Amino acid sequence: MPADKNQNLQDVFLNHLRKTKAPVTLFLVNGVKLQGIITWFDSFSVLLRRDAHAQLVYKHAISTIMPVNPVQLFEEGEETGSGN
Repeated sequence: MPADKNQNLQDVFLNHLRKTKAPVTLFLVNGVKLQGIITWFDSFSVLLRRDAHAQLVYKHAISTIMPVNPVQLFEEGEETGSGN
C-alpha cells in the first residue's frame, strides 16, 4: 500500500487498520488493555468500538497499538522510512 509522501507512518498505520476493520489491542500508558476495532481517528484521539460500545481514547494515553493479525503496509523493497 503506497503511502502519500505527505502522510506520516502513524496516519498510514491507523488508516489501514480502520479500512480493513482489523481487531486491535491498545495498551495505555497506565497499563490498561483495550480491545476493539478502530473506526475513526484524528490528530488527538482514536475511536475504538467493541460490542456496540465506543470508547474515545486520547493518543497521549496510548502506549502501543497491536493488531491481532500481522499487517503489511508497504510492498517488499518499497522505501519505508525517512532514513534519519
